[in-house]
Amino acid sequence: MLNEERFSSLITTSCLDLDNILGGGINCKEVTEIGGVPGIGKTQIGIQLAVNVQIPLDYGGLGGKAIYIDTEGSFMVERVLQIAEACIEDMSEYSHHFHKDNQAFGVKMHPNSILENIFYFRVCSYTEQIALVNYLDKFVTEHKDVKIIIIDSVTFHFRQDFDDMALRTRLLGEMSLKLMKLAKNLSLAVVMLNQVTTKHIESSFQLTLALGDSWSHSCTNRIILYWNGDERHAYIDKSPSLKSASAPYSVTSRGIRNSTSSSKRIKMV
Repeated sequence: MLNEERFSSLITTSCLDLDNILGGGINCKEVTEIGGVPGIGKTQIGIQLAVNVQIPLDYGGLGGKAIYIDTEGSFMVERVLQIAEACIEDMSEYSHHFHKDNQAFGVKMHPNSILENIFYFRVCSYTEQIALVNYLDKFVTEHKDVKIIIIDSVTFHFRQDFDDMALRTRLLGEMSLKLMKLAKNLSLAVVMLNQVTTKHIESSFQLTLALGDSWSHSCTNRIILYWNGDERHAYIDKSPSLKSASAPYSVTSRGIRNSTSSSKRIKMV
């Protein structure tokens, strides 16, 4: 088990500061929940991970494919293309820097091939979402190069039209258990994007991630995104292996980057 943890696969976020507090990136075999207010960059991070999981092994990536489950209709193909083009440019810069003497060593990826390696599912109800999660085991078994599953967002359909809260809790518990088993058994990362809600605490209302305290046990790691002035920050709220820490990040035209410099090269290795 110790050796497995030492050599576990990681997916870079393209933000070195964020990768550092995550121990190198998003960990495979784990379920990571990322939540925050609208406009903080949750979908941008999801798209960035769907692109970055495809970085070839030669560049320190996994050379895998992604499953993107869209519950809100927020997936933007044009944005994926932008981030894919920037990723290839970063790899070309990396290749040129470390292989100056080898002119034949070049990036053989194309933005369209990155798009083709993202399996996109649009779900329009909680029943569709549950059915799809139940189907993922079979799908991933048939597509063994899938290394990440992104759900954007996991909570959207479960916050509407639910009178039976006990049923909702049971369905969510069963779904989270299936996702945890998928991550562990098939050695892939599951990233659940979450929304925020208000919670009444000591005569005041505070923002908290949706679905309540019991839902926080459904993930291995929980990351909360928040504004600090005009700067975006990510905070590790819960993790069995990572200490609580925060890191700034930026959402740029090229994707997720360090907040101090949008032109800094991705750390590939």
